[in-house]
Amino acid sequence: MFRKAAVTTVSNGSYLQGQANGRLPSMDSGQPAQEGKVVLKKKVTLLRGISIIIGTIIGAGIFISPKGILKNTGSVGMSLTVWTVCGILSLFGALCYAELGTCIKKSGGHYTYILEAFGPLPAFVRVWVELLIIRPAATAVISLAFGRYILEPFFMQCEIPELAIKLITAVGITLVMVLNSTSVSWSARIQIFLTFCKLVAILIIIVPGVIQLIKGETQHFQNAFAGNDASVMGLPLAFYSGMYAYSGWFYLNFVTEEVENPEKNIPLAICISMIIVTVGYVLTNVAYFTTISAGELLLSKAVAVTFAERLMGNFSLAVPIFVALSCFGSMNGGIFAVSRMFFVASREGHLPEILSMIHVRKHTPLPAVIVLHPLTMIMLFNGDLYSLLNFLSFARWLFIGLVVAGLIYLRYKRPDMPRPFKVPLFIPALFSFTCLFMVALSLYSDPVNTGIGFAITLTGVPAYYLFIVWDKKPKWFRKLLGK
Repeated sequence: MFRKAAVTTVSNGSYLQGQANGRLPSMDSGQPAQEGKVVLKKKVTLLRGISIIIGTIIGAGIFISPKGILKNTGSVGMSLTVWTVCGILSLFGALCYAELGTCIKKSGGHYTYILEAFGPLPAFVRVWVELLIIRPAATAVISLAFGRYILEPFFMQCEIPELAIKLITAVGITLVMVLNSTSVSWSARIQIFLTFCKLVAILIIIVPGVIQLIKGETQHFQNAFAGNDASVMGLPLAFYSGMYAYSGWFYLNFVTEEVENPEKNIPLAICISMIIVTVGYVLTNVAYFTTISAGELLLSKAVAVTFAERLMGNFSLAVPIFVALSCFGSMNGGIFAVSRMFFVASREGHLPEILSMIHVRKHTPLPAVIVLHPLTMIMLFNGDLYSLLNFLSFARWLFIGLVVAGLIYLRYKRPDMPRPFKVPLFIPALFSFTCLFMVALSLYSDPVNTGIGFAITLTGVPAYYLFIVWDKKPKWFRKLLGK
């Protein structure tokens, strides 16, 4: 059923030994691939790349995060400012990843870039915490929103039972896993369709909001910065919510080896996507406040649905369906991309060997996809939306800041590396500082969730020495690891 993956990841540098059986020359080496090997094919075009980025970014964030940002900023004006600043910061981060994706043409995203810049230990810790915390929690967060919105039309007059939300969410997660295990092409086609649905959902909110502004409905923007003052405690959490809503701009870098003409398509896809998303997000939040006051928004459990009910009458029943499809697209894009990180880490010997296997007929990294299913289910039934969001943010932004700092380090460590796309140095400097500064503030403003995330992140260090460095493992232990 399976055959060993055949493409190596690291060509420059000597940190990882990789898998000895069936390795191919590096994608950067110019050597021909061995015949008869099963590999992931280059099926990600520019349009599919844009759909991966937009389709993964626009999920639950724009429909959930307005509440978290407003709560932690205290005013309409400050919340819109945070949305705008987070969009600009995300664009800066995306440009940094565009440079990394064009000079290091290897899949794996964060994992590969940390490996190239800082070596195997931090790279292992990154994939360890992604597997244990970040991806299961992120999938649980977005899928819970999917479950809530898809059930909304059936519970218009009453509260949706939490058990019903979690059960329909579990079905959605399973469906996404099956889809990504079955076909890369169908995953990409469905992602394009779902991205179209997302943009329609955004326009359904923006257009009536613009009409409201033309009619003079601006009362909620008067004294926009009046209200509770933003505190040092609240601002990091507000930025976490905003950056979470924009997160997804880095997912195309997880599948670099499957992108056609990556030197051209990765920067184009990233820039086009980020402009569309940033403009759409800011206008969507402006539209919300033309109809809903700050207090009403904080009380609403489904902001987009509340907005639609007031302006669209019976048509409002369609809005939660569009939002649910939007969330499903984000789930699909996230699983599609992150499974490649586990695939690459296994290919290089950092995860059990089975995760680097490809289905011989379907050409999908099936084991790397389905490994997330049980962990996501545990997160789903043992946590609530906002605590999960705060819990995963620490580790995610710590390592993203480290990746972008690694870009600066690689400029000096390997100045001769070909860089078809190059950003001004102040962009990675500003972005990495912002990420690390938010992480530091979160230790003060939310010490419990951040402390838990920090403690679990540190478990990657002894795990590295136990599973990777320790050579004299018993036979049963090696067999368990697939060695």
